[in-house]
Amino acid sequence: MSIKDIWRAANPKGHLLTAISFLIPIVCGAGFIIAIGMAMGGKPQDALVLGEFDLWTSMATMGAKALGLLPVVIACGIAGSIAGKPGIAPGFVVGLAANTISAGFIGGILGGYIAGYIALGIIKNVKVPSWARGLMPTLIVPFFASVISGLIMVYIVGTPIGIFTDTLTGFLRSMGTSSNLVLGAVIGALCILDFGGPINKTCFAFVLTLQAQGINEPITALQLVNTATPIGFGLAYFISKLLRKNIYNNEEIETLKSAVPMGVVNIVEGSIPIVMNDIVRGISAAAIGGACGGAVTMVYGADATVPFGGIFMIPTMSNPMAGIMALVVNILVTATVYAVIKKDVPRDVVINNDDEEEDIDLDDIKIS
Repeated sequence: MSIKDIWRAANPKGHLLTAISFLIPIVCGAGFIIAIGMAMGGKPQDALVLGEFDLWTSMATMGAKALGLLPVVIACGIAGSIAGKPGIAPGFVVGLAANTISAGFIGGILGGYIAGYIALGIIKNVKVPSWARGLMPTLIVPFFASVISGLIMVYIVGTPIGIFTDTLTGFLRSMGTSSNLVLGAVIGALCILDFGGPINKTCFAFVLTLQAQGINEPITALQLVNTATPIGFGLAYFISKLLRKNIYNNEEIETLKSAVPMGVVNIVEGSIPIVMNDIVRGISAAAIGGACGGAVTMVYGADATVPFGGIFMIPTMSNPMAGIMALVVNILVTATVYAVIKKDVPRDVVINNDDEEEDIDLDDIKIS
């Protein structure tokens, strides 16, 4: 079997994307909790002492604690995807070990693979008596895979990962304005290419790794692009009117009515139906706008401390005006480019299938 066949059978990319799909709802929920708490004046605390905190502090703290467990979540997701339910406990343990030894999000990802493949190896290769088979998924596999993968993380891979992460963090912090502009443009363009698909999720994993090390600008760039793009498509409708063009049909206009509010709270998928009707122009406008917005985010230091929330991210920034400026630039560029390059379309091109069904005369149907 060739290396390519082994890689394809192992499917590491598929397991990572599965884990990220589990991770995103947790990021969304915890992100909104901490964003609302901090927007109302709350501050995350190491511990909540009864009688010494208010509602907003409790929300900020709950959200921060949840986000602090993201290495555990990603490790559980990867290990569970590889080995099924028996892989979840080893993933949980190795994720905690990664947190403990400061291996961070990268450690959680690598630890998930280690735990998952060890658990899968035990399942496939360890033979037990018939009376012990029921213990395999609940005791034997979780116990041995947890011990082995946890010790590997603590004694072998954790420290090098920590060193690599620190080196990467130092390099990114030392970048100048021009380098930040390029990085922001690349992140902004790439993250919107598939509107929440595998490329977006891969970018998300990368920037979430950086945020775990205290570098907030890259993930802020990604999330602001997700927020601005649907709003930009909505604004394109009005700009096209100024240009005396008709770029949306009736169905697309109805889609915009839900896509724009979804974008405000950082849900980009609502604009997918718009893009699918003109993929090349839609993606081009989104990518150009995303590159501009991402560049502004990185250059001017929009640094939301939460990885989700749309406009609710802005109060968590040390420089909120940078975030507002990045949003405005992204929205305007996306809207203008799409309004200019999009061709005129007939307003009413949607066939009403309900009417067609009502016109069918069952008496005309003959069975031969």
